[in-house]
Amino acid sequence: MRLFRFEHKGQGLATSAQFAARLMNNILIASFLIALSLGAGMAGYHFTEGLSWLDSFVNASMLLGGMGPVDTLHTEAGKLFAGFYALYCGLLVVITAGVVLAPIFHRVLHAMHAECEV
Repeated sequence: MRLFRFEHKGQGLATSAQFAARLMNNILIASFLIALSLGAGMAGYHFTEGLSWLDSFVNASMLLGGMGPVDTLHTEAGKLFAGFYALYCGLLVVITAGVVLAPIFHRVLHAMHAECEV
């Protein structure tokens, strides 16, 4: 079973219902990745800086949202974690955008019968 199922170039265009289901599936996958990343960020802030779970949530969600941490970091472990987590969050934005936009790009290219030369 493949995670991402797209119709082959010889097949017809997917119906609107199939496309909507595919798009919703990809949005759910992206949401799962974001939730998992938020949980990892919360745990990292909680255990490296000793922040409360609520403060850890704020800091992790602000980094995931591209704003930056709220609290001042005091430990070296916390600063290292925040740096690597910030780099990871930047990469996660690109990954989740690709996961969500893939069905849209595929549908447009398939509708235009575009072929990719490898």
